[in-house]
Amino acid sequence: MADGELASPQPDVSPSSAKPRSQLRFYDKVLLFPTLCNSKEYELWKKYFFTGTVSLAAVAAPLQSNILLPALSEISTYFHVSRSLVNLSVAFYILAMGIIPLWWSVISELYGRRPVYLISFAIFIVWNVVSAESTSISMLIVMRVLCGGASASVQAVGAGTVADLWEVERRGQAMGYFFLGPMVGPLVSPILGGILTERLGWRATQWATVVYGAIVWLLILFCLPETSQAAARKPPSSSRSNQERSKAILQQIRHIFSILLEPFKILAYLQFPPILLTVYYASSTFACYYAVSITLQTLFSEAPYSFSPIIVGLVYIPCALGSIVASLLGGRWTDHIMRRRATSAGRLNSETGQIQSLPGDRMGENAWLASVMYPAAGLWFGWTIDKGVFWLVPCIATFFFGLGSSTVFSMTSTMLTELLPGRTSTGVALNNVLRNALACVVVVVMQPLIDAIGPRWIFTGLAVIGWASIGIIWLFRRNAVGWAAAMESKLAS
Repeated sequence: MADGELASPQPDVSPSSAKPRSQLRFYDKVLLFPTLCNSKEYELWKKYFFTGTVSLAAVAAPLQSNILLPALSEISTYFHVSRSLVNLSVAFYILAMGIIPLWWSVISELYGRRPVYLISFAIFIVWNVVSAESTSISMLIVMRVLCGGASASVQAVGAGTVADLWEVERRGQAMGYFFLGPMVGPLVSPILGGILTERLGWRATQWATVVYGAIVWLLILFCLPETSQAAARKPPSSSRSNQERSKAILQQIRHIFSILLEPFKILAYLQFPPILLTVYYASSTFACYYAVSITLQTLFSEAPYSFSPIIVGLVYIPCALGSIVASLLGGRWTDHIMRRRATSAGRLNSETGQIQSLPGDRMGENAWLASVMYPAAGLWFGWTIDKGVFWLVPCIATFFFGLGSSTVFSMTSTMLTELLPGRTSTGVALNNVLRNALACVVVVVMQPLIDAIGPRWIFTGLAVIGWASIGIIWLFRRNAVGWAAAMESKLAS
């Protein structure tokens, strides 16, 4: 066993711990694995397998977002429109990725994770087919908005699945493995997009996402059981009386209204400082991430670099590699920091090994390092690419940018699953809507800003904003106990 890795007993899954077949929904009866009453009782290898499955599903959103980046110039020429207008296909996709998961999150809390995955990926496949056959830039933008809303279900619900499966002591490590998917997507998709665009045209990029979506849908259908207790309700019986059926119909109507209105109530959680600051920290970092992505595509495809779509796709590799390293190591690092701080504060039960965590327990030297690293790397990137320095120099900067920014993403997402016990998807969905809205604004304004002041001054300003976020770490260290008590009291009332 690796040093620092917590021992985890492998439970003996007896038939009695599995849900009776009569309680399974019709689409659960094709599963190759049993559906347990308590998802944390799965054997360790199954937990890893299910986490990996959700991670593969999480590739879909960044795959669809980034696979089109090397093709933006070709799309601009094909539809005879400006680059800024084509960028809207990316910007509105990002916005949909943020807003629609609010509803996916509510549905998952009411009916479970599995129906959300199956429905959203079926929709994802259909809209990608239509997107591939777009006849105008407006049609392409609308279809990508719909694709973004469908694929983004995993962003909120996936983190909930991880929280369903894993105890808090190993959740950070598991969350790191889950985030490998969103990190691998930006590594593979620009390369794939560049190859497909140069060889077959931009439409081939959309057909590639159709194929990937179909593979993921089949994998979920047969290999990913329901993990949420929200799905524990017994399905309707055909032998019920008319009165019981009427009550059931009224209950379903109430559920529908809850689904429609609940996302607006989620915004009320921003009244709690730990949630507000965590969301701001993640959102400002995510906006910087997309500023780098758009700048890479724009400037490397123009003089003095003038790279082809394939080469433009390849320059995204360093940033993605940094993100992958952060996902592999950052989750275990946050678990170690949380356990160390809880132990030193006397919040670790020596008999059960359970930790009483506080907001900000996962923020230690990892947060300090990341908050210094990614703004500095962004500054390095902006000034060197603006001056037309040899291409390798700004690309090296993006590696450290990916390493620092993805450390922030993994840490804040894990924190948000723990700040709202029992509603693990809610905090992540709230984070997604605000960070993607900010990223959408950045994508829309990046091209005009690049033309007006150049990337060096853009990334100078973003670096100042990033370094200012260091104050959030200090606020968590100072106010964690008081914030935890106030949140617990308010949520209990």
